[in-house]
Amino acid sequence: MENQNHSVVTEFIFSGLTDRPELQVPLFGVFLLIYILTLVGNGGLIFLIMIDPQLHTPMYFFLRNLSFCDLCYSSIIAPRMLQDFLVERKSISYAACYVQMYFFVSFADIECLLLAVMAYDRYVAICNPLLYMVTMSRQRCNLLVAGVYIVGLVDALIHTCCTFQLSFCGSNVINRFFCDIPPLLALSCTDTHINEMVMFAFIGSIVVSSVVIVLLSYVYIISTVLQIRSAEGRRRAFSTCSFHMTAVVMFYGSQLFVCLHPTFSSLESDKIAAVFYTVILPMLNPLIYSLRNTEVKDSLRKAVNKFQANS
Repeated sequence: MENQNHSVVTEFIFSGLTDRPELQVPLFGVFLLIYILTLVGNGGLIFLIMIDPQLHTPMYFFLRNLSFCDLCYSSIIAPRMLQDFLVERKSISYAACYVQMYFFVSFADIECLLLAVMAYDRYVAICNPLLYMVTMSRQRCNLLVAGVYIVGLVDALIHTCCTFQLSFCGSNVINRFFCDIPPLLALSCTDTHINEMVMFAFIGSIVVSSVVIVLLSYVYIISTVLQIRSAEGRRRAFSTCSFHMTAVVMFYGSQLFVCLHPTFSSLESDKIAAVFYTVILPMLNPLIYSLRNTEVKDSLRKAVNKFQANS
């Protein structure tokens, strides 16, 4: 009887977004549309930046990587979530949960760091415009992006290995719709104190350093812009970084909302926040950078006109 009560977990069960059967199909339709828009929006933005020479600048190089990150970020979560809307038993194997959590944490870290790098890029462009192309050379941009990916992948590997070295011998129900660190730690039947310390130390250092870079960059940007005498000059300077600030506020805001709750909170509001930063935000980012960016809109217009002319 004791062995039955403490059997080793070989799979996990997601609680999902809702347990109401009548909502499963409508939610499937909504999130399928969101995922399609995410694929089209981010894929289209990557394509535009690649084919238009006018967009071959450091800012759009980082934006292309952000769109790629959003594509991966969403594709790790959305297809599995869509599948679970149509099945009664929302199970995931131990190995699949390991892989999903690794890539989720990787691209969450990468997006966090990319937003900081993009803030630094805007700082150099506005505060040191004469040195911009020298400071943000192709080699430096490549090194910055490579560093971001290396940090994200290594950090995710540390957390994933630490998490799955724990023993899971009790409940196997994850109060999420994907494999994440806190709900998995909550299921462990062994001491998770070291894991919690590692999580706060590594993820905290990435988030804090990124936020500090963003805040310092925009303090200098605002200070520089306010010294511009013409109102038109100030407007143009602010417009070049307004879309980035919108993305920053939404990403860090949703993360902060989750952090303000207890570590292992099971509140429904945590699920809503998780939906926002894993599924909805990757869809919104290309809209933010496209609708408020005249260069991207001009590039899209030229691409459409060229397609119509060829057809």
